[in-house]
Amino acid sequence: MNEVATGIRVLMVDDHAVVRAGYRTLLDSATGIEIVAEADSGEAGFRLFTAHCPDVVIMDLSLPGISGLEAIRRIIARDSGAKLLAFSMHEDTAFVEQALQAGARGYISKSSAPNVLIEAVRQIAAGNIYLEPEIAQRLAFQKTRGPSSPFAVLSTREFEIFCLLAEGMNAGEIGDRLSLSAKTVANYSTQIKSKLEVTSIAEIARLAIRHGIVFPAITRRNSQGSRPSARYNPALPIERRMKKQCVMPECC
Repeated sequence: MNEVATGIRVLMVDDHAVVRAGYRTLLDSATGIEIVAEADSGEAGFRLFTAHCPDVVIMDLSLPGISGLEAIRRIIARDSGAKLLAFSMHEDTAFVEQALQAGARGYISKSSAPNVLIEAVRQIAAGNIYLEPEIAQRLAFQKTRGPSSPFAVLSTREFEIFCLLAEGMNAGEIGDRLSLSAKTVANYSTQIKSKLEVTSIAEIARLAIRHGIVFPAITRRNSQGSRPSARYNPALPIERRMKKQCVMPECC
């Protein structure tokens, strides 16, 4: 195993200021780790990566604008040696596999113990791969049984578009977010439906809800009188998880 590096310069990308503040306090208390920049979106994270050239990027996957998966992909396209740690509320192996496929060197959940984040940063800075132990066990168990997640057949781009379709976004909105044409998004949508053996966006939303990728919208009607579609709500599960096991209780 490689020798663990010292003086690790970290870029943290998370759209919740209170979460960044809590984890900054945690990492600043660890010997040899320094937060050199923070970003609240994937776009800002990419810009700050090019400006600061950090040793490790801690990347939330649920971000406004481009997703963490897309931000990882763009950073790796610019610097194939970049060391990224996916840090997410999602514990489903589908997200783990997609993050690793995009180029992340590690994956931990936001419900993990404080020492797990510190260890992950140190190991990834040293050139190692790091998975939270429980996630690694779940991933290994899945491998022995073959792919149990229906999303294993999707590419990183397809998975990202699947998530946005499940949120209720149309082809034009997705195209604007990902810098793709609406026609390209429509083609991806057709491929996704074929691979997942579904025929409608409603089925995509139900599949996403079933696997915890999106959460059912509140059932009250909006101001136009129509029911909202299923929405991906990153703040809600983060809040729940931090109350369940928060690494920095004072930030909750």
